[in-house]
Amino acid sequence: MEQQTLKITGVLSDPTRFSIYQYVARQHGDVTVQEIADTFKIHANVARLHLTKLEDVNMLVSDTKKTGKGGRPSRFYYLSDEVVSLQFPYRDYQRLSEIAIQTLLSLGEAGEAALVETGRRFGFESAKAYVGSLDQNIQDMSPKEKVKFIEKIALNQGLNPEIHYDDESNEAVFRIFNCTYKELAKNSTAVCKMHHAQINGIFNFFFEDMELKEESTMFEKHEMACTYTSVVLPKS
Repeated sequence: MEQQTLKITGVLSDPTRFSIYQYVARQHGDVTVQEIADTFKIHANVARLHLTKLEDVNMLVSDTKKTGKGGRPSRFYYLSDEVVSLQFPYRDYQRLSEIAIQTLLSLGEAGEAALVETGRRFGFESAKAYVGSLDQNIQDMSPKEKVKFIEKIALNQGLNPEIHYDDESNEAVFRIFNCTYKELAKNSTAVCKMHHAQINGIFNFFFEDMELKEESTMFEKHEMACTYTSVVLPKS
């Protein structure tokens, strides 16, 4: 554990390499050496070195694909599913959360309902706190401005969000490409429901009584994101 932590901190100590990792994390797919070279204005060999070092500590993984342009297959890099946790001294909060959730679910339907409601309340309160920290009043916001705030909150929560708002229909499609509870949610529908409720709570702060409909999750085959659609957003 300590040796791996030292390796990761060593790899991320380079500012350019850390920025490259952040860039890859924001993408909704894989990247190539040339894309990194062009984006960061560095030589392709330097870009390849940075990507390789990130792969060496399991922060990225790579694969080769044929591009359809002939020649040798190209190598593509994308985020690893492995969780990177740097803590001094070591703490196992994931195990603690597993214990807490399992204890709550052992209470049956009442426990699951409490978990879901807690998620909704947490989402609502996190949105309220964020808007309050900026001294903003949601009564003065247009629906489009509210949607932008929702995107910022989701970004701050590490959800890697993508949101599309249609002015004419007054509807929104909301996608998250990262689940902050992924390791727990993929084995527990209750955790998925709780996270859905948390996201709904964020929307509820801006649009009272609005419900999000879950269209797909990243745990389904060939899906990269959890996708939600809104009912018609109330007009200001």
